Amino acid sequence: MARTFRVVVWLAVIGAVGYGAYATRDRWLGPAEKLLGYQNAAAPGEQAQGERRGGQGQGGGSGSGRRRSMSQFSGPVPVLAADATTADVPVYINGVGSVKALNTVTVRAQVSGRIVEINFVEGQDIKKGDVIARIDDSVYKAQLDQAIAKKAQDEALLAGAQRDLVRYQLMVKSASGTQQQVDTQTSLVAQYTAQVQVDVAAIESAQATLDYTTIRAAFDGRTGIRNVDVGNLVSSSDATGIVTLSQIKPISVLFSIPQQQLARVNAASAAGTLAVQAMGNDGETVVDNGSLGVVDNQVDPTTGTVKLKANFPNDKLALWPGAFVNARLLVETLKGVTVIPSGAVQRGPNGTFVYIIGQDQTVAMKPVKVRQQDDTLAVIADGVTPGDKVVTTGFARLQNGSKVQISANPDQASPAAPSTDNNGQPVAENDQQNAAPGTANAGERPHRRHNGQGGQGGQGGQSGAGGHNGHRGQDGQPGAAGEQGADTGGGSASNNSSATPTQQQ
Repeated sequence: MARTFRVVVWLAVIGAVGYGAYATRDRWLGPAEKLLGYQNAAAPGEQAQGERRGGQGQGGGSGSGRRRSMSQFSGPVPVLAADATTADVPVYINGVGSVKALNTVTVRAQVSGRIVEINFVEGQDIKKGDVIARIDDSVYKAQLDQAIAKKAQDEALLAGAQRDLVRYQLMVKSASGTQQQVDTQTSLVAQYTAQVQVDVAAIESAQATLDYTTIRAAFDGRTGIRNVDVGNLVSSSDATGIVTLSQIKPISVLFSIPQQQLARVNAASAAGTLAVQAMGNDGETVVDNGSLGVVDNQVDPTTGTVKLKANFPNDKLALWPGAFVNARLLVETLKGVTVIPSGAVQRGPNGTFVYIIGQDQTVAMKPVKVRQQDDTLAVIADGVTPGDKVVTTGFARLQNGSKVQISANPDQASPAAPSTDNNGQPVAENDQQNAAPGTANAGERPHRRHNGQGGQGGQGGQSGAGGHNGHRGQDGQPGAAGEQGADTGGGSASNNSSATPTQQQ
C-alpha cells in the first residue's frame, strides 16, 4: 500500500513540474532563443490565429488587422472591357416546332391477293415509280382476258348486223323489202355498238385491276419498317399497310410564334420570301437553312399562337420527321447599328446603363436605350457611340468615377475573395515590401505555439505585436505583451505585417 502511495506521489510531482514548465515556457524559451540567435517569425497560420485571439481579447489588435485586410481592395479595379462597334444585326423570331415529312403515305394494297414479291429494303431511298411489291395477278389476268374475248364477240355481232342493214336498205330501194326491216336492223346495229363500248370499258377496268397488283412508289422518299412479308394475304382494308413511305428530302418544319409577331411577319413576307433556320440542341448551331412556306390562316385561341410552315432541302439529313426543333425566322436586318456585348448592359432602378471607360482609366455610368438584345449582343439606340470602351465583367466594386485596370485574362476580372478565419473574419495578406527592417520580430527563429497561444495584448490605444513573448494567461485570458510586444499607433501594423503572412490553401 505504501509503495502504491509513493508511486502516486511521484506521478503528481512529475505532472506538476511538467505543467509548470509548459505554462512558463515562453518566459525561459524566449531569452534562450534570443541568446542562440534564432528568428522569431511564427508560422503563418498559427501566428495569425494568435493575433486574432489576442485582438478579440482586448480589441486593440483586431481593428488594426481588419484595416490591413481591407487594404487589399485599394487601387484600380480589375475589369474586362470591349469596344462598341458598328455591325449589321439580323432580327429573328424564335419558335419551337416539330419536323414533318414533306409527303408521307402508308402504302396499302388496292386489290386482295397474296404477296409474291417485295422489291425494297427497309430504310431504302426509292424513286417515284419504283416497284415496292407485287401481288399474285393470275386471277386478274384471267378477268382481263374474259373482257377482251367478250369485246371480240360483240364486235363480230356488230359487223354482221351492219352487213344485214346494208342489204335491207338495198331491198327497200328495189321494192323487195320493207322499211320496217331496215329500222329493226338499224336498232340492232346500235345495240351491238353500245355493247362493244361496254366491253372496252370492261377491258380498261380489268387492266387497271391487274396493274394494281404491282405496287409502285408515288414519290421519291425513304421506306420505313416493313409490316408484311412475302406470302401474306393483303387487301385494301388493311390498316397497317405494307410500308410507310416518307419524303424527307426536302422536308418541312411546323413551328409556332406568338400572335403579337404575326403583323410583323406578314409585313416582312409581303416584301419577299423569308429565310428560316433550324437550330441544333445547343441553340447556336444552324442545322439547315430553308424558307418560309406558309402562314396558317388562323390563330389558335387556346395558346394565342399561329403556326408557320417552312421547307428545308435537308441534304445532310439533319432533320428527321417527328423530331422537335427550334426554328428562327429572319424578319429584318438592322443595318449599321451600334452593338456591344450583352454582358455590358446593367439594369438599375432608373433603367439600363453601362460603364464607359474614359481616357484616364476611370469609369462613367451612362444610361442607354437598348433597341434589341439577345444572349450575346445588344443593339444600343442611344447612349453609346462606336469606339467607346464598355465594361463587360467586374461590376461588383464599380461605381461612378472608379479607377479601373483592364485585365487580359478573364480570371482577373473579378477580385479574389479575401481569406477568412473560422469566424468569417478577413485575414490580412502578407506585405513583405512594406515591412520595416529591424522590427521587433526580425532575425528571430519561428517556433510553433502550442494551442494557438501567443496572442496580442493591449490597453488603451496600444496594440501588442505578440511576438514570442506573449502567452495565454490563466483561465483563457489573453496574456500581456512581453518585453518586445509593446508598440503604438501604426507601428503595430507595420511590425505585424511581416510576421503574419496569410496561409495559402
